[in-house]
Amino acid sequence: MDANAVAQYLQDHSDFFEQHAELFSTLKVPHPHEGRAIPLAERQVLALRERVRGMELRVAELVRNAAENEHIADNLQRWSRALLKEPSARKLPDVLTTGLADIFSVPDVALRLWGLPVKADGAGASAGDTPAWQGSVTDDVRSFTNSLMSPHCGPNSGFEAAAWLERTVGSIALIPLRVGLSPQAFGLLVLASPDPDRFSPSMGTAFLARIGEVASASLSRLLAD
Repeated sequence: MDANAVAQYLQDHSDFFEQHAELFSTLKVPHPHEGRAIPLAERQVLALRERVRGMELRVAELVRNAAENEHIADNLQRWSRALLKEPSARKLPDVLTTGLADIFSVPDVALRLWGLPVKADGAGASAGDTPAWQGSVTDDVRSFTNSLMSPHCGPNSGFEAAAWLERTVGSIALIPLRVGLSPQAFGLLVLASPDPDRFSPSMGTAFLARIGEVASASLSRLLAD
């Protein structure tokens, strides 16, 4: 009789240890972490403790993630409130980028909008006073932005948009701005950090997508009617 046959026999006869209770109390098995034998009942207790410990760690991780998500949601609400309170469409880009940097502690933020014609209600810039968000954008950047259906996160692999920032970029998040489901984007929001792990390819992009939606809805006030 080999080990498999013994295991199968015990599975088929679940009442074996009820009928041989004295055997159950005297069986010895290896300790999982020490070089000694312990009773089978004690080994089961250790196994249950390890399972409980694993569950406790999992619950702690879920609680920590929930707290982090709540903090991000609160920040998103604060940022959205600041955009809603700004009466001047002309000031929205600065309010938007400054808010992201301050509220979300993002080291570097850049914004480019194109295809504006800007509204003629005072939102236009005077000659020689063109803001950074109305700076020139190449066709390659526009084409790349149109291809983004969701935010892109990862290391800076020579993105042209990284040149819009003053510091060296270790990791970057690129968020397309578009009205509704339009295939054509009207801008690109750039979040960056010298830390190569701040915006990693494995990070979730749900909140970044919400940021893109709020930014798009807010900045659409600058578009022509």
